[in-house]
Amino acid sequence: MARDITKVGVIGLGTMGAGIVEVFARNGIEVVAVEVDDEAVERGREHLDTSTGRAVARGKLSEDDQAALVSRVQFTSNLNDLKDCQLVVEAVPEHLHLKKEIFARLDQIVDEDAILATNTSSLPVTEIAVATSNPKRVVGMHFFNPAPVMQFVEVIKTVVTADDIFERVKGLAKRLGKQPVVVGDKAGFIANALLFGYLNHAVSMYESKYASREDIDAAMRLGCGYPMGPLALMDLIGLDTAYEILDTMYKQGRDRLHAPSPIIKQMVSAGLRGRKTGRGFYTYAAPGSSQVVEDAQTPRPNGERGIALRPIARVGVVGSGTMATGIVEVFAKAGYDVIYVARASTKVDSVRAALTKSLEKAVQRGKATEADRDAALAKITGSTRLDDLAEVDIVVEAVVEDLHVKQALFENLDEICKPGAILATTTSSLPVIECASATKRPQDVIGMHFFNPAQVMKLVEVVHTVSTADDVLATVQDLCVKIGKHPVTCGDRAGFIVNALLFPYLNDAVKMLEANYSTADDIDTAMKTGCSLPMGPFELLDVVGLDVALAIERELYLEFRERGYAPAPLLEHLVTAGYLGRKSSRGFRTYA
Repeated sequence: MARDITKVGVIGLGTMGAGIVEVFARNGIEVVAVEVDDEAVERGREHLDTSTGRAVARGKLSEDDQAALVSRVQFTSNLNDLKDCQLVVEAVPEHLHLKKEIFARLDQIVDEDAILATNTSSLPVTEIAVATSNPKRVVGMHFFNPAPVMQFVEVIKTVVTADDIFERVKGLAKRLGKQPVVVGDKAGFIANALLFGYLNHAVSMYESKYASREDIDAAMRLGCGYPMGPLALMDLIGLDTAYEILDTMYKQGRDRLHAPSPIIKQMVSAGLRGRKTGRGFYTYAAPGSSQVVEDAQTPRPNGERGIALRPIARVGVVGSGTMATGIVEVFAKAGYDVIYVARASTKVDSVRAALTKSLEKAVQRGKATEADRDAALAKITGSTRLDDLAEVDIVVEAVVEDLHVKQALFENLDEICKPGAILATTTSSLPVIECASATKRPQDVIGMHFFNPAQVMKLVEVVHTVSTADDVLATVQDLCVKIGKHPVTCGDRAGFIVNALLFPYLNDAVKMLEANYSTADDIDTAMKTGCSLPMGPFELLDVVGLDVALAIERELYLEFRERGYAPAPLLEHLVTAGYLGRKSSRGFRTYA
């Protein structure tokens, strides 16, 4: 019968290794903490003291508990001190030869029934295991940073890992208060395999100057609710670490989307490795600091660019759906006179009723006064005639996502609207230039992609075409700020920023499920608890609608002709079967 694990070893006392030491010691387990030399041992001790001291300061750990925790840890630079450990976790840098060398030495030191675990985030566990005389006792135990906080652990079972060894490690993870997810030995496992493809794509977007670093990061924070933007996250992880993970993933899977963007290696070679060196995609106050400081790439306000803005006082909105109604409310609450145009008088009335209800709810929740409500409603006029838009300064269309319908509308707006009026489309996927080309004033046409619900979501993607005038772009950026939105600016490419980064990641998740590598539940758990995302990919797909996701992925594939963007067959089959997500009560999951 297997012994309870009461004493463990941890090799490598950097941020991750010291965090793993803390996790074990917090749970009453004796720990032998090993580093390469006495100086490194002291740094590891400082990591532990700082982390537990912070917990005491925040009231999450008493001083007595801190003292008891530290007393359970034996610091050493001698691997032979691991002899009596029932489990040893290796957390050294991501170099295969180094890990194999350590495991070969451990094999000679610990008892034959001791378990050997690697915390690698991307290297093949099997290759590490075969450096020992008994690869059956080797597993992956991938903690996430910071280990004392993150509740997720990937437990990696190789083709030779013994079942009882694997079950003991899984049970230990639960005992530590972690949520273990079981995965096979594939580069990146679940979380990194999905995360780093997304990060690499964001770097490529930045490298091609499609959008600024600030706009890419703000788009994913505000548009998807992510805790950090991808480029800020790269700086936190370390560009050298990210490069090693991507390179390993590419060599194993040969997926071009995992081939590290050239700029990553260039920045690593130049010493720009992220927060730890004080410079990466952003510049920081000092090495190790999280405080971003201005540098040559920091955006300058429009006023400093010397561009005269077009005056905006009256706004037109075309459409009567949820998005159009939300946009009308946003402009009216910001003090603009708004005229909205719907196809029929019944639609005009329904928009007015929806606006009245929404503004009344805001009053009841204390988010607006009755005077605010009445002032906003007084700013709104409904009509069934496009001709009533003749004197507006900007028109925002929010009609059906059909290019022919939008082009016909823009032809009409071109004839109706006064010279200098800006014509904007809220399209989320269609080419803005196709709308512009239907007019004789393509310089006045721009994309203004609001997110649903428009009253709540802070993000607007401002999409300029090859024809958009500089003053139109500057005016719309300024207008977004005045209506309380955060504008991010990009060129006229399929998916803009958010969808172009989000949907390939969702597609990769479907491919992972399709390959039977993991379950939808475990993949969702990995991304929510391991990467702190608000929703797992399959939860999100079911909310968005599988048919909507498929349409966007097809647009991305047609635009970029990248094999990795081709929609997963499983997604196509589910849509064909009518399993569209929550709206049809069945998607990747079944709903009541």
